[in-house]
Amino acid sequence: MSLLAGRVITNIGDSLYFIAAMWLVFELTGSALYTGIAGFLVRGPAALQFLLGPLVDDWSLRRILVGTQLIQGVVILAIPIVAFTGHLSVWAVLAVMPILSLLNQFVYPAQSAALPQLVEDEQLVQANSLFAMARNGMDMLFNAVSGVLIAILGAVIIFLIDAVTFFIAAFLFAGVVLTSDIEGKMGEADEEPEQSYMEKLMEGINYVRGSVLVAIVYGALLANFVFGAGIAVFPAFADQIGGSVAYGLLMSVAGAGVFAGAMLSNLVDQYPYGWFQIYSKVFAGACIAAAVYVLWLPATLALVFIGFIAIGMDGPMTESMIQSSVPESLLGRVSSLMGSVSTAMIPVGALLGGVLSEFIGVNGVMYLVAASAAFYGVYFLLYPPLRALPPVAQMDASTLRL
Repeated sequence: MSLLAGRVITNIGDSLYFIAAMWLVFELTGSALYTGIAGFLVRGPAALQFLLGPLVDDWSLRRILVGTQLIQGVVILAIPIVAFTGHLSVWAVLAVMPILSLLNQFVYPAQSAALPQLVEDEQLVQANSLFAMARNGMDMLFNAVSGVLIAILGAVIIFLIDAVTFFIAAFLFAGVVLTSDIEGKMGEADEEPEQSYMEKLMEGINYVRGSVLVAIVYGALLANFVFGAGIAVFPAFADQIGGSVAYGLLMSVAGAGVFAGAMLSNLVDQYPYGWFQIYSKVFAGACIAAAVYVLWLPATLALVFIGFIAIGMDGPMTESMIQSSVPESLLGRVSSLMGSVSTAMIPVGALLGGVLSEFIGVNGVMYLVAASAAFYGVYFLLYPPLRALPPVAQMDASTLRL
């Protein structure tokens, strides 16, 4: 329960921070180019996550979870301090963003490595679904709350509230008791030669080389590149239909859709994973395209919600697939490698999204986001090893060619 509670609180902090930071950059500059840079700085460190995998596998997971929250709480206070002293600028916000994002890259691999120590294998889909529901439920609520709070209090005050959430999360993570922390990560050092950092890093890379997981990552690269462009223009897109409140509401219903999808993932995990990806992603792309076309807040909110239900079903199933197929000793490295490579193009897309909007417009970029979601489903359809993937419960290392 401490792991789940800490995850909920730190997700509240993440939601408040992301909305406040992106809107503050847009407010200070009025430019989609700068929000694109901000999106790059937020998402860029995710591309380095694979470098942290060996550290997650070796270090105390509880110390990772606690330490990252404490440091983030201290770092985020820099924005209120410079604001209250009259030195707030877009450069101060942009400087803080990558630091917080880099620290956050430890959290998800650590949580993913910790969860199999707390539940049985047959409970992983349900546990991951619960974590995804909690995470996206908080996103759903606090993305909307952020938009309202920004309109009432201003974005700077959100950073103060955010710092408190990180300190609370650190306290909750301190109560997590894991067998790996009790026994020690290096308990077998007397039996096996200690590997260097590079040897451990390459062991994780070699483990997934040539596997189906690599094919999944390849498909995600282009889709995530375009998704990153969408992050860059999303504040400007929302500004067309309602300003900061509309931005918060749109982010909220996207989170609500992912929340609902996570809640429903137990109902679809019995179906073949390959065909699930085909149908769900094409459907999601169609909904997002329709949301951009109508450009009327109530209808746009409804269509974004429905489209993101299909997207939300994916997370718990994919995490469970990895957790049930990869040995515990490699789980931190494989999880971080998958997260790092699959999201590597998001910051590039975010950086270029603002520039791209100057040529095809904000709505043009959003149509590309819809097309990228559909592309991911078509990619599974056209590549037989992905199309043939069975239900998650039937997968193991041999199924994924690990």
